[in-house]
Amino acid sequence: MNLDDVHAVIASAKSRGRGNLDRFIQRRLPEASRSQVEETGDVAMEIIESIPIFLARAEQEAESRGLHPVVAPILEQATGYFLSPVDVIPEMTHGLAGLLDDAYLVLRILEHLDRGPRPLLDWDLKEPLEFLGRLVGKEVSKQLDLYSIQFVQAAEGHFSRFWDAVAAEA
Repeated sequence: MNLDDVHAVIASAKSRGRGNLDRFIQRRLPEASRSQVEETGDVAMEIIESIPIFLARAEQEAESRGLHPVVAPILEQATGYFLSPVDVIPEMTHGLAGLLDDAYLVLRILEHLDRGPRPLLDWDLKEPLEFLGRLVGKEVSKQLDLYSIQFVQAAEGHFSRFWDAVAAEA
């Protein structure tokens, strides 16, 4: 997982200004005042800029628990989506607004990793997910929810190999 690339994508989108993000928010929330659009944009930016921290923390926790072989492929999928310039809301055409779907997907995947008897991070991601879900809309969030499930399911082979290796060591 290359967090430097994630930082670079965010910096590139930020360098093009916040106009696209504010216009995107205004279209999604037509009743919002200018100050509400700006506040919403500020919160969206905080979430987007936190994504590398979320990913790094998940990787550290997986490593400390000996789960890196299982979790790393899922985090790679999330990072790959974030780095892809062509996705559901492309950064190439939407600038910072194009990172909303990326952030949503990363948080949804982390939420999946928190399910189970011992959550990976034990973070409450409900509020930022609902916030981003409102911004990207129901159809996009449904599509991203499906992607997140597919990414986790694709890692099932890694789970099986990991547990086989653990059992063989015991």
